[in-house]
Amino acid sequence: MNWARIGIAGLAGLAVIGGFVWALWPQPSPVDLARVTRGPLQGEIAAQGVTRVRDPYAITAPITGYAQRAPVVEGDAVIADETVVAIISPPDPALMDARTRAQAEAALTEAQAAVELAETNLRQAQSSYAHALQQLERGRALADRGTIPAQMLEDLQAAHDSAEQSVAAARAQGDLSRATLLRAQAQLLGPELRFDPDRPESACCLRIVAPRSGVVLGVEDRNARLVQAGAPLLSIGDLDDLDVVIDLLSSDAVGVPEGAHALIEGWGADSVLEAQLRRVEPAAFTRVSALGIEEQRVRLHFELLSPRDARPALGEGFRVRARVILWQEDDLLQVPRAALFRDGAGWAVFVLDGGRATRRPVEIGRQSADMAEVLGGLESGAQVVLYPASTLSDGAAITDRAALR
Repeated sequence: MNWARIGIAGLAGLAVIGGFVWALWPQPSPVDLARVTRGPLQGEIAAQGVTRVRDPYAITAPITGYAQRAPVVEGDAVIADETVVAIISPPDPALMDARTRAQAEAALTEAQAAVELAETNLRQAQSSYAHALQQLERGRALADRGTIPAQMLEDLQAAHDSAEQSVAAARAQGDLSRATLLRAQAQLLGPELRFDPDRPESACCLRIVAPRSGVVLGVEDRNARLVQAGAPLLSIGDLDDLDVVIDLLSSDAVGVPEGAHALIEGWGADSVLEAQLRRVEPAAFTRVSALGIEEQRVRLHFELLSPRDARPALGEGFRVRARVILWQEDDLLQVPRAALFRDGAGWAVFVLDGGRATRRPVEIGRQSADMAEVLGGLESGAQVVLYPASTLSDGAAITDRAALR
């Protein structure tokens, strides 16, 4: 009986000791694993972009004048050389003060008197001419009969010619006086002429038509107002010719190949649009980042290749996300970048080998956003640890976290 109790007690003690040993025994660390694979890989740069009409037309006021309320609004379709997009009338004369008006009225009275004087001089010249003509005709008749000498006939001819020139001079003086009168009357015109219901339409306005077909992108001000020559009125463009403008760091822009393709996302629909590099601006500009760092950036212009039917609602100035393709290969050995960590001057990964993590140096080539090209140190199918913890050491026991779920 005593031996049985001792045996039972011994077994219980061994069970307790075994439990403690099992509890304190190092357990495999659960980790996330991924395989090294072969497949297509591409390098890209992600950036924000803005859509821009390729060749917008900015319409400005050709003269200083009074712009009427805009006959078109944003989004209106226009036809080249047909659609009236702006109406401008010449500026009205300014209101005159009392002294200026009194001087203008005096000039008008003076001009009216000059016209009357010119008309009187014309009548006088015409009377003298009629008398000279009669004298000349009578002298010719007498000269034919030999009654008067030839010299007297020549004097009568000279008097007739002088009287004829006097009539011409009087007429010219009358035209000059009437023109002076019109100028004096014009000095008294005021802005009330705009409200004259009998004002002819031809004397009103300069009508500006659309220089090209498209849509109205923007109107500077729809209200009627006074504009100076060269003031912007509106802009017109064709939404079929859209570019995507992207600002890249100058160091990144240098690596973009000629004719590079880009994938346009985040423009408001689920579809992905295609674009191709059309132009890189030759000069960079300085932009201050959100962290207050000055950056040298370069604008790249990408032509949208997707047809208008694939982007019906995309317009001018829309924000988009772009992925610029720098290079692309169809069959490369690759490893997730999340598995890489620095090992001195190179790279290394932890490989699953017999339930343990084995540190293995690797040679890395080109990298994409998520994957990296493997040039050496790994073979296809190997399992690597993703996001290795700083406490993970070479030879530590590990297990796949996905297998524990």
